Amino acid sequence: MTAALASQTAEPRTPQPPPVVHAAALLWMSAVAAGAFETVLAVGRELYEGTSGVLDLLPGAGLRVAVFAAAVFLALRMRAGRNWARLTLAVGLGVFGTLSLVVGPIQWLLHGGSIAEAAAGADVVTWLFTISRVLHVTAVLGAVTLMFQPRANAWFRSE
Repeated sequence: MTAALASQTAEPRTPQPPPVVHAAALLWMSAVAAGAFETVLAVGRELYEGTSGVLDLLPGAGLRVAVFAAAVFLALRMRAGRNWARLTLAVGLGVFGTLSLVVGPIQWLLHGGSIAEAAAGADVVTWLFTISRVLHVTAVLGAVTLMFQPRANAWFRSE
């Protein structure tokens, strides 16, 4: 009897997202972590090589931190069932963010860059950056794909 009474007086449970939405949110967090790691590597290299000073790097680093914070906010809102956050992530970071990550390497390849030569001359930091960038792009593409799976679509419609 007390269990039945307790269940009647308990606060309503917040519906949990389906596994594909939860996984998408985790992939967005992974993409943010990879982006932050890439930023640390790039800033560290610039400072170590002396090609830029701290004040030169602050605006770019500040912009990246703002984008990372927005991505985390949107991923959490998306996980909570907010379709506007899902669409903002898909268009803003899924499309435009991915383009910003891949346009440089694609242009480099189109202008005669050689992957074999770049790999042969790469140092540890370059390899770490490259691996992180591949994981970053993969996480974004995976997250966008999962956010629009049938179970995710049904869940966002029901919220």
